[in-house]
Amino acid sequence: MSEKIMGGVEITESGLPAKVGMWPKVKAFLFQEIKVELTPAQQQFQNDLNDFLHIELTWQDFHDFLFQEIHFGKKKNK
Repeated sequence: MSEKIMGGVEITESGLPAKVGMWPKVKAFLFQEIKVELTPAQQQFQNDLNDFLHIELTWQDFHDFLFQEIHFGKKKNK
C-alpha cells in the first residue's frame, strides 16, 4: 500500500505522494520499535526485582509476619 511516511507525505506504490492524516502519524509514533539493552549489573538488578515482586505469599506467611514477637528495650541478662 505505502512505502514511507516522511514529513507528512506518504509515498504510494505508484510513486505519487499522498497527504497523510493524523491517525497514521500517531499510530507510527506509538507503535515504533523500541530496543533496550541493559548492562549485566542492570540485568541482574532487574531479575532480582522481578523475583522479589513475584514472591508467592500465603496466608500463613502474612499471619506469621503480623503476629511475630516484638521486644522493646534492652535484653536483660539473668
